[in-house]
Amino acid sequence: MTTEYINICLADDDEDDRLFFTEAFDELRINTKVQTFNDGVALMDYLNDDDSILPNVLFLDLNMPRKNGVECLLEIKQNEKLNDIAIAIYSTSSSEDHIEETFINGANIYIKKPNDFEKLKKILSEIVTINWQYHTSGLNKENFLMRM
Repeated sequence: MTTEYINICLADDDEDDRLFFTEAFDELRINTKVQTFNDGVALMDYLNDDDSILPNVLFLDLNMPRKNGVECLLEIKQNEKLNDIAIAIYSTSSSEDHIEETFINGANIYIKKPNDFEKLKKILSEIVTINWQYHTSGLNKENFLMRM
């Protein structure tokens, strides 16, 4: 099924981060549909629902209650139906351990959450316009960590 928009999902327990995220996409001139979830359980319930429209790009916060971002990542990568979703880790953490763990477990890109709205818009614009075929065709750590 083809759509005229890019379907985006964000799982993040921080209400302000979800609000900034959706506002940034509202200001970008990219045709997107954004859905947000406040934890990993709500996200996985949505993704596993047969009637759900799967996202083109999924942004995953690492530190969430009930089910964290790494648990969601592992569950997604083990599910054939969900395996092709492009996954951007979207976290305040810049820990090498977190970066390495998510890289090894199959995330496509790692973004440290910017603390500036204009930087957020720039990052999100770059992420949704990436040639994901290049980013998903084999692990390349050079392209994994997005720096701004």
